[in-house]
This record gives sequence, structure tokens and C-alpha cells, in this order.
Amino acid sequence: MAKGHFSLEPAANSVPLRQIEKDMMTFEGLGLEPRLVQATDALGFKQPTPIQEQAIPVLLSGTKDLVGLAQTGTGKTAAFGLPLLQLVDAAQKYPQALVVCPTRELCMQIVTEVELFKKFMPGMHVLAVYGGTSIGLQIRDLRRGVQIVVATPGRLIDLIERKAINLEQINYVVLDEADEMLNMGFQDDIEFILQNTPKRDATWLFSATMPPEIRRVSKKYMQTPMEITVGKVNTANKNIDHQYYVTNAHHRYETLKRIIDFNPGIYGIIFTRTKVDAQTIAEKLTREGYDIDALHGDLTQQQRDKVMGEFRDKTLQLLIATDVAARGIDVKEITHVINYELPDDVEVYTHRSGRTGRAGSTGIALSIVHSREIGKLRQIERIVQNQFHKMEIPSGKDVCRKQFFSFMDKLLQTDISHGDYESYVPMLAEKFAEVSKEEVLKRVAAMEFDRFLKYYENAEDLNVRERDRGRDVGRDRDQRGGDRRESGRGETRTRGREYANGGGGDYAKLFVNLGTKDGFYKASFLQFILDMSDLRKEVLGRIDMKEMNTWIEIDKRAAAQMIRAIDGKNYKGRRIRMNDANSK
Repeated sequence: MAKGHFSLEPAANSVPLRQIEKDMMTFEGLGLEPRLVQATDALGFKQPTPIQEQAIPVLLSGTKDLVGLAQTGTGKTAAFGLPLLQLVDAAQKYPQALVVCPTRELCMQIVTEVELFKKFMPGMHVLAVYGGTSIGLQIRDLRRGVQIVVATPGRLIDLIERKAINLEQINYVVLDEADEMLNMGFQDDIEFILQNTPKRDATWLFSATMPPEIRRVSKKYMQTPMEITVGKVNTANKNIDHQYYVTNAHHRYETLKRIIDFNPGIYGIIFTRTKVDAQTIAEKLTREGYDIDALHGDLTQQQRDKVMGEFRDKTLQLLIATDVAARGIDVKEITHVINYELPDDVEVYTHRSGRTGRAGSTGIALSIVHSREIGKLRQIERIVQNQFHKMEIPSGKDVCRKQFFSFMDKLLQTDISHGDYESYVPMLAEKFAEVSKEEVLKRVAAMEFDRFLKYYENAEDLNVRERDRGRDVGRDRDQRGGDRRESGRGETRTRGREYANGGGGDYAKLFVNLGTKDGFYKASFLQFILDMSDLRKEVLGRIDMKEMNTWIEIDKRAAAQMIRAIDGKNYKGRRIRMNDANSK
């Protein structure tokens, strides 16, 4: 394709170029063929989203380059997927359209959606190709014949270099979440792919933001592209309530716990800056009984798939992730996005918060900040053009009250229509004949809330008040790095309080010849050694995993029991060696 001049003049490149008539508010009115309209009807899609309404009529021409700027969750997949299905020829069994996206998760998500749209189009085949799985199987599927290939950049280039895919006959190239691909360092790969699709009729680029790198790629490889903008770039979703809590830096973790406890039905993602923070906080919360796991760059693809599967199934209530690891995640019904720390980049904040409040639902994006971050918060607030609401960190009594009300609601809503409960009523009545109704209720409450009541009995106020700002800024400065100490590089200040089981911080250090090469990550390894030794989480301190081995800190009084339980056992054919690293 010849290079063209990239212009953003409204008269030439803004949409709509003509008034959209009333019948354009349906998928049929957009110009889609009957089989695709039938598929959208079967899915319950009656009215196109703004990006679909504006993009589909343009893309159906098959000859127009397009830049679509819209946030994640606005219906971009249908905006390009439906036109692709209409334009490619199902009778030709070779790749005619190529969709390139940043991550395996997004790749699979796109294919899943397009599969639904092609329900009434026999002979149409869509294939996902991505790293972390057998390239041989993907080559076999390509040879069977597909019309649309959805790929991550790295795996696609592998296939090109193996001559397993021929891009000479590609007519349409879609770059989805282009800004994410550039952020992840795929610019050279994208340019390589575009250089190897010289006969394409159209290039469609979709992005949430428009950084300079995107404009350069557009100018170099696209011919006078039309630009569609749905909502203002960087503007936050209006269905999201943006909240923030102000606390001291060294109270950040405790504030996170309290927020989680105050929202019993929470289903969300906690974002951290580093993978060390993600793993460490996940371990702490796991030890304290929360259904949580971490997603970061040290996980293998198999481990990542396992974590994401559990999160989608809601086996996990919370996922803690770095920004890089979370790219491409699209999970429905997320109620909360929590910024454990504010990101430095406003665009990153927009991407984080966009994980909730999707498809017309509402969501909460909340940030834990300290006094010195208020200026940064106000800057983000101005750029995303959405008011942030200051919230009070709940008191211990507030948390207990919220949990109590939640439990009462669950109790009242419990389904007793199944099971022969009636046969047990006489025995229950006899057993509790001398116990008043009030006492029964108290005992039920005690069973459920004993842990909460004890933990929060003398809970301190974690809020930073206006009158304390100056003093707290100085205190935060003195304790700079407090979060880093909590994140694994020096937990001595808090470890005795959090981990010891009545014996202070008196730890033994154990060596075990199992590591990440054996398929473990920290949360799964923690569960493994606790199950093997029948010990409680509270006896453990820091766990330092390497590829071939792991170092475990454990209360000295429990060390011998763990060694007896694990040393000499077999794991996947390997004999486990565990010993006290200090007993030489």
C-alpha cells in the first residue's frame, strides 16, 4: 500500500460524514448482511454502541483506512469483527484478514466474540495464534484453512519466519489496542507485520489513546485514514465512581485490608507498581484468609491461565496485578478497581479504571493515597475530567457492622427449598428448647464474626485529617520506603507482629529444593507446604522463591514439624530435600 498523508482536519477526517438516519440505530441499518444481523439478534444486541454505529458503515466499504479512538469495553471487537466477516470470502481457505493484539487473553477474547458473530456463516473459520502454547498445533490449524487470524505480535512473527503463514493475500489488517502494543515494546514487530502485508486493501487501528508513536505509525503505513473518536481521549467512564482514601504511607496495607473487609461482595483487581509488591501483598492476604492471587510477569503461561481461570470463575474474589500483567484482561462484573498506589501516567489510570463499569454497569475505582500524592490525584482528576470523591477509611466498628449486615442478608436469602430440612426441625426444636431466640442469634453471630470482632476491637483511625497533614508529611518522609519494606525487601518492622505465633520474630530459615521450575509460584507453593505439614499460615514469614530452590522463614517452634513432613517425600518424581539452612 502506498503511503499517504495523515491529516486530522475535521472537514476531511471527522465522523459522521453524513447524518445518520433513524434506521441506522439498528445493526441492519448499518449495512450488515442478514446472517450477521441474525447473529446480533440471537445475542440480544439490538442497538449498536457509538463506536459500532460510526465505524461499521465506513469499514464495510473495505477500502478505507481508519483510526478508532475509544476506551476498552465500548464494543470495539464488534466494530471491526462484523465488517471483517462480511468482507472476507468463506469459499477461499486462506488468511484474508489479520487482527493483531497485545496479549493472549485479548486474542482469545476476540476470537470468542467473532465466533459468536459467525454463527450463521458455515465455512468461515477464525484462528487465535499466541505464545505459551504449541506452535505445531497452530500451524496444523492454519493448514486446515482459515479466513481470519487473530494473533499476538511475537507468535505471528514466529509463524512468518517459519513460512507457516502467508501474508501476501491479507486484505485487511486490524491493530487492536495499538497503544498497549507500543507500551509493551512491540513497535518494531508492528512495523515488520505491516511491511509484510503489502497488498492489504485497508488498515484499521483501534486505540484508547493517541500517543505520538501511534501517529507516526499511522502516517507511515496508512492512507489518509478517517479518525473516529468516541468520548474524549483519556476521559474516564461516567459509569465509574472515582474515590480516594488518604492515609499514611505505612498504613497503606492496613487501609487496603479495611477497604476489602468493608465491601463483603467485592470482586475486583488491585493494581501495584511492581511484581514484588503484587506477590508480597497477595501472600499476606492469602495468609489472612482472603481468596486472592497475584498476576505478574514471573508467572508461566500455564500459571497465568490457572489464576485467570479461577478469577473468572470467581473462585478468587480478588486479583492483584501489575499493569503489564493485566493488559488484555477483560472480565465482566468487576465491582472495584483498587490502586494500591497511584500510577505515574494518567493513561495508565484510565486503563486501570476501565476494567470496571463496563457494558452499562457501574463500578468503583478507588485509590489509596498519602498526603504528598494529593497534587498528583488532582492532576489526574483534571485530565480525566471526572470528580474524585474523598472517602473516610472505615473504622473497625464500621467494618464489623457492614460484615454483620451482609451476613444477615445472606442468612435471610438462604435457599431452604431443597433438602429434607423439615425432618430435622423436631430435633432442632428439642435441642434449643431451653435457649432463647436472642441467644441463638448471638451464638450464630459469634461463630461468624469472632475473628472480625477480635481483630477490629481496638482498631486505630487510619485517616489523615487536615490538621495532621503537616506532621504526617514529615512522618511519611522519615519512613520513606515503608511500603518497600512491606513489599519484601525488609519486613523486619512488621514481621514479628504479623507472622509470629506468640514467639516474637524468632525464625528459622529452611531450604527446599523446589522452585518455579517445578511449576510453583508463591501462592501455590505456600498452599503446598501448608497442606503437606498441616501447619497454619501464621507460622510463616518471608518466602524467597528461585528457579531451582526456595528459602522459607518459619517460626522456630514449627520448623522441625515442617521438615519431618516434607523432607524425603516425592514431588513429580523428584525427591524433596528440606533442611535448616543454619544447621551446618
